[in-house]
Amino acid sequence: MLRRLCALALLWPLLIGPALAQDAAETPLQDVLQNVQEDVANPSRSTVPDVLRALLAADAPGTVDFLRLWSDRAVYERPGDGLFFYATPAGGDLTLIDIDSGAELAIVGTREVNQIRPNAGVRREIGAALVAFELMHPDPARRIAALDAAARSPDADQIAAIRAARATEDDAAIAARMDRLIALLVARFDPDSAARIAAIDALRGDVSTPARSVLNQLLQSRADVAPSLPADVNVALVKTPGQDITLAAAYDALVAAGLAPAAPGRNAIRDALRVNVVDGAVGGVPVHQLDTDANRIIAYQALQDAGTVPPLVTQADMQAAVAQYVFFDAYLEPDPAVTSAAATAQAATTTKVALFQFLSLGFDALSLASIFFLAAIGLAITFGVMRVINMAHGEFIMMGAYTGYVVQTVIPNYTTSLVVALPLAFAVTFLAGVVMERLVIRHLYTRPLETLLATFGISIALQQLAKNIFGTQARPLTAPDWLAGAIQINDLVSVAAVRVAIVVMAALFLLLLLYILNRTRLGLEVRAVTQNPGMAASMGINPDRINMLTFGLGSGIAGVAGVAIGLVAQVTSEMGANYIVQSFMTVVVGGVGSVFGTLAGAALIGSLQKGIEWFNPANTLAAQTYMVLFIILFIQFRPKGIVALKGRAAGD
Repeated sequence: MLRRLCALALLWPLLIGPALAQDAAETPLQDVLQNVQEDVANPSRSTVPDVLRALLAADAPGTVDFLRLWSDRAVYERPGDGLFFYATPAGGDLTLIDIDSGAELAIVGTREVNQIRPNAGVRREIGAALVAFELMHPDPARRIAALDAAARSPDADQIAAIRAARATEDDAAIAARMDRLIALLVARFDPDSAARIAAIDALRGDVSTPARSVLNQLLQSRADVAPSLPADVNVALVKTPGQDITLAAAYDALVAAGLAPAAPGRNAIRDALRVNVVDGAVGGVPVHQLDTDANRIIAYQALQDAGTVPPLVTQADMQAAVAQYVFFDAYLEPDPAVTSAAATAQAATTTKVALFQFLSLGFDALSLASIFFLAAIGLAITFGVMRVINMAHGEFIMMGAYTGYVVQTVIPNYTTSLVVALPLAFAVTFLAGVVMERLVIRHLYTRPLETLLATFGISIALQQLAKNIFGTQARPLTAPDWLAGAIQINDLVSVAAVRVAIVVMAALFLLLLLYILNRTRLGLEVRAVTQNPGMAASMGINPDRINMLTFGLGSGIAGVAGVAIGLVAQVTSEMGANYIVQSFMTVVVGGVGSVFGTLAGAALIGSLQKGIEWFNPANTLAAQTYMVLFIILFIQFRPKGIVALKGRAAGD
């Protein structure tokens, strides 16, 4: 039926000229339905083709909506005059809706109309016809939706309808989708083997989900067993018992096929022994001795010799039975040439899938490394120049994130608020860092243990202050719409837009810091104090001032990092604690005081963590544990980090 309908669809644009189409458009849908009233009211697979042909020829307005609602059992017939209506519930009654105008006509009881209930076969026919109708629809969105529906429920009869629509399609993007769907359908259903093989070859290396699904369906197989390999079966794999299949599994296959008796299990043996207890013994074995498997087998064999129970299948019996048969997997697709082409195409696709999965993993590692770099670069500057172990560095990240949240509450436009939040977060945390350095850090430069304890106490105080101000609930820091969603590369790789933005931000920060450190007077003085503070002081540089500005700069960068991190993580008072350990590891592994060292450390730790998570994705805690162990071993062999800083760092 559907082939005839599709053939009619092929001729539709030629048979119906502009004038006829105008006349058809003036024909009410109700009048068309009345011409096939009995077939619509009582549809069956034998009568539905006549209805579909009449609707296709008339092309009345609302035809597609009627077909959809007819399939969904939302069409009702009024017995008095045989007219059709749509209906919506109105309490316990129904509101009748005119099929042509959509106007509400009356409220009737459910007994006053008959609901039309097409069966599953009729609904399939209607669904296939809907594809043909929708593919000719002037709205491109409707045509795309029809293609998607056809792809979800592929059928051989769709090929003709899609080819007919392709001949008149003038949208290049939709035409390409039609060509692709035709190729997928031809690969699965075309009766010409050569055409199928050509279509399958075109799918080689195609990593899209529909293409991989077609190849998987073509290579589906079933397990089978026979005395010898059948000549009319497309064999996928011959399985050798003991190698490709266990002896027990092979024997179970024989039992399932009715080719061997079932081997009684332990429960069956136990039940048989219980039933056959005579005078306190079973098969001559006293009941109290049936507490071992060996004695149970002896008793069961005695009952077997007496013909009381089914025979016990031994290992030798299983081997002898299995040796008489061939075990194999047979393709469901009977054509060997098709399955061979599909296997070749799938092998090429599998290689490409692995490549894209590696690229996806690599970008995940790059994204995580960018976050670690943003979190650690400020610490690298302060730790490298001042040798201060600042345990409150994570709280500067938290302060920056909360600054972004406050700005968003004041400026509802997310793009504008982000532009304002970045420099404001830098200013707030820069000032906080300067105050902290002036009040606490400058008095503890030569006492590292006291510095660690003091900054740890400050971090706890800042966390509590944040809880008092913002509460314990996570606060939203929402990315702008242009950073929402993901960049879809293909069906395997999609990249969150906000993570791309973080990578770009990390790159910009890297360039900015390199410019400051290498092209400005402040950078020259920072490098001088880093390498030799005594010589720098003798050259007129004030190390105390440089330490203050450096600490403020590192804190300001942490604040900007907090805004970026807040876009992908929860903004809470404890969020800084989640990054302080990774920040210190990044600095130590990369090399204290080196921008490139911090970059290298972030790349190493990010790649390592994502790589370990790939092997064990369900346990991120284990990944972090293994990462820490690796870093401990790494610093044993390279204690100065990947990029060792010359000068004072080397001396220290």
